[in-house]
Amino acid sequence: TPYGEWGQVDFGTTLLNTDSGKKQRIHFFVMVLGRSRQKFVYFQNTPFTSKTAIYAHQLSFDYFQGSPHKLLYDQDRVFTKGENFVDIVLTREFGRYTSKEVFTPIFCRKADPQTKGKVENVIKYIKHNFLVARKYYSDEQLNKEVLSWLARTGNGKISRATELVPMEEWNKEKEYLLAPRTAPVKPEPEYKEYSVRKDHTIRYRGNYYSL
Repeated sequence: TPYGEWGQVDFGTTLLNTDSGKKQRIHFFVMVLGRSRQKFVYFQNTPFTSKTAIYAHQLSFDYFQGSPHKLLYDQDRVFTKGENFVDIVLTREFGRYTSKEVFTPIFCRKADPQTKGKVENVIKYIKHNFLVARKYYSDEQLNKEVLSWLARTGNGKISRATELVPMEEWNKEKEYLLAPRTAPVKPEPEYKEYSVRKDHTIRYRGNYYSL
């Protein structure tokens, strides 16, 4: 893979313990550079939307100090609305974002998932290394902890795939990355409307609450 040419994007999810003894579902975004294998991870406790996925892209480019020329994706509903014959139809937000940015999005065919092997291996690595026995306190705490882990382990130790240290290779690769056109802007929380039932209750995540 040429320096700066490719990156890959995917999502993961897992359950973490909390101090209360309950489980908290966590969703995470991963981007990895194809040549250096430099990784970036961003966690949140809600499913990703087009807007929060765009924010995660911006954070990734800030971390990498640039954007690869091309990014490879699954046909995830966060990014696409489906196929129109051979054309991929993007969501409105993601289409608007990519039309202004420097990278070109490339989408895997649904029958060809193995082309994203690099980022899928990173997701497994995060689950079996960083997330093992880790507790959830807040999104902010988790994202702070993962940056330390990336510097120390995820990007700081020799990659089994390349037998090179990702951070050292990234120091060469970043010269070939493109300057992104947008800075990280965290989107406002999105609120969902719920209908009030005749008995003055609402249903939320399988439970009923009185008003």
